[in-house]
Amino acid sequence: MADHGHDLLFGTFLTPAADRPAEVVALARLTEQAGLDLVTVQDHPYQAKYLDTWTLLSVIAARTVTLRVAPNVANLPLRLPAVLARSVASLDLLSDGRVELGLGAGAFWDAIAANGGARLTPAESVRALEEGIAVIRAMWAVDGGSVRVDGRHHRVWGAHPGPAPAHDVGIWLGAYKQRMLAMTGRLADGWLPSSPYAAPDALPAMNAVIDEAAVSAGRRPSAVRRLYNIAGAFSERGSGFLQGPAGTWAEQLAELTLAQGMSAYLLMTDDAEVIRRFAAEVAPAVREIVAAERGAVSGTVRPAAAEGSAEVPTERPVARRADTRRPTARGVARSALRTVPTPDDGTRRSDVRVWDESARPTGPAPEPGRTYTAHEQATGRHLVQVHDNLRAELQQLHDLLDQVTAGTMDAGAARDHINAMTMRQNNWTLGAYCESYCRIVTVHHTIEDQSMFRHLRRADHRLRPVIDRLQEEHGIIHDILDSVDRALVSFVSGPDGVKELRAAVDLLTDALLSHLSYEERELVEPLSRLGFS
Repeated sequence: MADHGHDLLFGTFLTPAADRPAEVVALARLTEQAGLDLVTVQDHPYQAKYLDTWTLLSVIAARTVTLRVAPNVANLPLRLPAVLARSVASLDLLSDGRVELGLGAGAFWDAIAANGGARLTPAESVRALEEGIAVIRAMWAVDGGSVRVDGRHHRVWGAHPGPAPAHDVGIWLGAYKQRMLAMTGRLADGWLPSSPYAAPDALPAMNAVIDEAAVSAGRRPSAVRRLYNIAGAFSERGSGFLQGPAGTWAEQLAELTLAQGMSAYLLMTDDAEVIRRFAAEVAPAVREIVAAERGAVSGTVRPAAAEGSAEVPTERPVARRADTRRPTARGVARSALRTVPTPDDGTRRSDVRVWDESARPTGPAPEPGRTYTAHEQATGRHLVQVHDNLRAELQQLHDLLDQVTAGTMDAGAARDHINAMTMRQNNWTLGAYCESYCRIVTVHHTIEDQSMFRHLRRADHRLRPVIDRLQEEHGIIHDILDSVDRALVSFVSGPDGVKELRAAVDLLTDALLSHLSYEERELVEPLSRLGFS
């Protein structure tokens, strides 16, 4: 099968364990912080040990900023398609277009029947899925009149469509057998198998069925994205699929992309360290290899950033550069540094200035013509991604402060007990969020002081003035965090503390955003050059 050329996506496939809900959400947030594109969750509504998948995805979407979410895959026999369509569209609207729909025909029929679902034969389940897809698409087509799908298993007759999702939600089918694969080619936007059930050597035959069905239906095979749930283990040596070092993983996944058109890889793991390694060492290297090979075939080399999704940016935007990429002996390409430090736009909320920005020292200039592998660039990129998360949550803090301030301004309207309780609850919610954010910043700075800064100071003595200044600024920011803490005490005790809290948060915002930009400007290149683990 020809290389379909889809933009590469990388993500995780998590277990919705009910006995550790906070950990599941934390892994989803780590997926975003590590720079991956997508988090998916298995859906078994009959499993009492699992959280409800749709509820969990809603919480994950609310706690993240750029991350796409999807069930992997939704159990249609226990999720009425008309209602599922509205749920998908609603969350897509609430998350600014970050939802996709993995969909399955169902399995474990005893459990489905025990929970009120119909027990279907394999043939009936495939037909029911096809009818369900028709219902879902009709429910999203708000300009198409009332929904009329007269199916044997799903009959929706006269329902009002809507809401429409924020973007064209992809329907990805979990399919393995002939009839399901053919349906994928005819109707679906994506194919989502798992490597334990569809090994790499089985993919060519399965892809051929999808391609043939797509062509017979008048579609291009490339209209069907090929996604892959993958399982593996990192080790110094290994044999077999995804058993070995990160470089072996990257080469195997790049080969699947180029030879089989697979374009999204979802790692089946609940291990935070494995997620970090996958994001830092595997995903960038796959992009590099694929970009280099596609460029060699076409006679041009595209910047690796172009391999990121147009809808889910996986790299920070950069200006195009002259081609500096050169393949290594193992086929892993090198390029000029692509990670762009976040500029300081000069916006300030407070009139207070806590330091002289013009007195900040600078580190050594990058070596002319220096190139970096994807693995080398991952560390600098990870620093920017962590900072992006701090910036996003800081904006959320301001948004929450604005909402509470608006409520406090209407204090005269809070005459009854319920309104007064609501206002008090909102205040405590803001207080808890603000306290949590301050703790996150403190932990981040502590990790940098005790680990990353020590490494860079030893690795390149020319960075010492920069490191000294960054640590000095950490101390100043710590003092500002103390002022925020004091302002919180005044705030939660009564509405008169809002002004003091806003002033403290504004000062924290000015100092932190300035500091993060300075740190990225000075350390992104050294981290790529000197590494850090």
